[in-house]
Amino acid sequence: QVRFVESGGGLVQPGGSLRLSCAASGFNFAWYAMTWYRQAPGKERELVAAITRAGDSINYADSVKGRFTISRDNAKNTVFLQMNSLKPEDTAVYYCNAVLSNYPHGRVFPSWGQGTQVTVSS
Repeated sequence: QVRFVESGGGLVQPGGSLRLSCAASGFNFAWYAMTWYRQAPGKERELVAAITRAGDSINYADSVKGRFTISRDNAKNTVFLQMNSLKPEDTAVYYCNAVLSNYPHGRVFPSWGQGTQVTVSS
């Protein structure tokens, strides 16, 4: 059974930092590119960052370039998102998933984790 468990979110002031983690299980993690998505209230889920299997190619949404860094540890089946210089517009629930086809925006597993809430506010 495919499972994603996201953690590391919280309340942070503008300009602050958070490091999100996502533990994946139920599939061969090292075979798949991984992604972070986010969904803000009233908005559609959007792709934030993606990383290939070996980490040799990385993509970011324009809105987070230069502020967010995606990384992965294939030995621990975990993907990370380091978020710096956070802005109120980064407030959302953050999710991870694996890319099944058409990296980076393509099909992902139909199952999603519970996500982790990130709130940026003073």
